Amino acid sequence: MFERIIRFAIEQRIVVMIAVLIMAGIGIYSYQKLPIDAVPDITNVQVQINTAAPGYSPLETEQRITFPGETAMAGLPGLQQTRSLSRSGLSQVTVIFKDGTDIFFARQLINERLQVAKEQLPEGVEAVMGPVSTGLGEIFLWTVEAEDGAVKEDGTPYTPTDLRVIQDWIIKPQLRNVPGVAEINTIGGYAKQFLVAPDPKRLATYKLTLNDLVAALESNNANVGAGYIERNGEQLLIRAPGQVASAEEIANIVISTVDGRPIR
Repeated sequence: MFERIIRFAIEQRIVVMIAVLIMAGIGIYSYQKLPIDAVPDITNVQVQINTAAPGYSPLETEQRITFPGETAMAGLPGLQQTRSLSRSGLSQVTVIFKDGTDIFFARQLINERLQVAKEQLPEGVEAVMGPVSTGLGEIFLWTVEAEDGAVKEDGTPYTPTDLRVIQDWIIKPQLRNVPGVAEINTIGGYAKQFLVAPDPKRLATYKLTLNDLVAALESNNANVGAGYIERNGEQLLIRAPGQVASAEEIANIVISTVDGRPIR
């Protein structure tokens, strides 16, 4: 058999050379079309569970948040490994599955376990899953800056708070619609917020507590709907806008009344 192949290659030299050239050409063409990744993604199938717990020390975070989270993940189908990281005010649990496990199936399993684990977490602490991404996910950084001399419509210059508003409410929502974008994180600037600093002495004077103050702010910072009125084939919606929009409106909120006088 082997001798026949050698004899045929010698007798049909031209045919053999043509076949070799054709195969070489096919190889060169296939090499040019071969998809090559400079940094191949070798990340295993993993899901991260992040829990923010402001005010908790690393030890408290591990004992009260991380440990219940890891325990809840035990016994998942296809589970390979579970590792965690506990920091001051942050718990991160990484659940690793066997290769070939569907990432969305894995996230569904974890979501079911998280519903059970919520009962063991401290009040006000919520565990959420990270976005669908890999350890080699591409990261693009940008900055939002105001040019020299740029001013707002009222003539005042842009502040870090204004730039943060532009990032969170203009740029971020549009980039979230770009295919392939899993998550957008904002760092820097100042988030617009109203800070209420109560005076304990004045609260004690009127026999008020911090809970009374919080309840007054919550009840006076909500929109209320009252249905609608039909007139001439039209529906007129009735609503009472009650969300505060400025510090002056917060200052006018009535906390309680003493001898018929409102306390603000």
